[in-house]
Amino acid sequence: MQVWVDYDGETTQINVFLAPLKIAKPSKPLVSATQNLSDVLVDPAFVGFSSATGTVKSLHYVLGWSFAMDGPAPAINIAGLPKLPRFGPKPRSKVLDIMLPIATAATVIGIVAVVVVLVRRRLKYAELREDWEVEFGPHRFTYKDLFRATEGFKSKKLLGIGGFGRVYKGVLPKSKLEVAVKRVSHESRQGIKEFVAEVVSIGRLRHRNLVQLLGYCRRKGELLLVYDYMPNGSLDKYLYGKEEKATLDWAQRFRIIKGVASGLLYIHEDWEQVVIHRDIKASNVLLDSEMNGRLGDFGLARLYDHGADPQTTHVVGTMGYLAPELARSGKASPLTDVFAFGAFILEVVCGRRPVEQSMADNRLMLVDWVLDHWQNESLAEVVDAKLEGSYDAGEATLALKLGLLCSHPLPGARPSMRQVMQYLDGDMPFPELTPAHLSFSMLALMRSEGFDSFVMSASHASSTAMSIGTMTGLSGGR
Repeated sequence: MQVWVDYDGETTQINVFLAPLKIAKPSKPLVSATQNLSDVLVDPAFVGFSSATGTVKSLHYVLGWSFAMDGPAPAINIAGLPKLPRFGPKPRSKVLDIMLPIATAATVIGIVAVVVVLVRRRLKYAELREDWEVEFGPHRFTYKDLFRATEGFKSKKLLGIGGFGRVYKGVLPKSKLEVAVKRVSHESRQGIKEFVAEVVSIGRLRHRNLVQLLGYCRRKGELLLVYDYMPNGSLDKYLYGKEEKATLDWAQRFRIIKGVASGLLYIHEDWEQVVIHRDIKASNVLLDSEMNGRLGDFGLARLYDHGADPQTTHVVGTMGYLAPELARSGKASPLTDVFAFGAFILEVVCGRRPVEQSMADNRLMLVDWVLDHWQNESLAEVVDAKLEGSYDAGEATLALKLGLLCSHPLPGARPSMRQVMQYLDGDMPFPELTPAHLSFSMLALMRSEGFDSFVMSASHASSTAMSIGTMTGLSGGR
């Protein structure tokens, strides 16, 4: 509102005009009175404002005023006046009305997303831990470290696929150690405690021809075994690889045979307990940077104290490497490892798998094939053709005969690993054998039928009159 107060000193007339903003001064005053102010307005005089509304609470603001004597007061610039102060609650902004629900929803969604990520991360790296595993602490890896080491078990890190799991290359994030991580499925909790105990015990094996088992990690449904990484991969790649560069020369092959034999001697006789590997084959022999053979993959291994009797268990292993007695008793022993090692020797020397499909699409046992050539005095024909005749004939003959001896169907006829090492090192002469000494398939079959005493007497007889048939009779049972 605008208010004008005029006072005429000559007529002593007081006129008060009132009008809304931006409206000109009215011609007719709102209030008019005659009052001589000469007695009130003395020199000096002060001009001000006051207001009152009685008991009613109210606020009054003077936004601008103008004063003059002996003439009209200058006009007030209405546009330049300040705005009235707000009275009461400030009205909410429309932008706030829109943004506040959006911000609230975004915050809630963000919190939920963080919780989901944390839960998924926890599940992603979740492990299965029980109180009894505390004692195995130093041998246990965190799944998070193994996941990062293998870049999430990506396919580009896959080293190979076996019958019991996939193997991945990894680099541990803290130590930067190169490792091989094998993922093994285990759906049952039965016996897992004993199995882990054996894994940890085997992790204490130390030998230059064994792949070091560094430890394990356990999750629901799977077990992860961590080994030293072997840069040259498995032996079977060199035996059966189609690339010419993958061919091993004879010196390397013979050194690998001796190295694996040395490792087996260590776990059978020289360590604090007897360890039975139960899966000796070319794909489980890995080559280090110097092409030395190292026996690896102890995932199926069993151990027991020296002098104790190994417990009967279910048959595990690979066809062609399984000793005949395993099918009957299921009891693994150092001699069943010797049988598998015999098949391994023949595999390395001949460059052929223990069980193959022949040209006529019939199953061919490598040991039968080698034995047949020995009987025909043509052993040189079984040596791997990739060697192109460049090999030591004496060492090759020794290896082939030793492979056949280790593959004997009767456990008692097989040598121990200590004897094997003595034969390979030349510390003990190889026994004079003929193909007939290895033809005990009929005796082995009789033994499986309960004629143990007859077989034992026959196997120790000096005469070979009972040497009938060939090992072919056992081929289908391995």
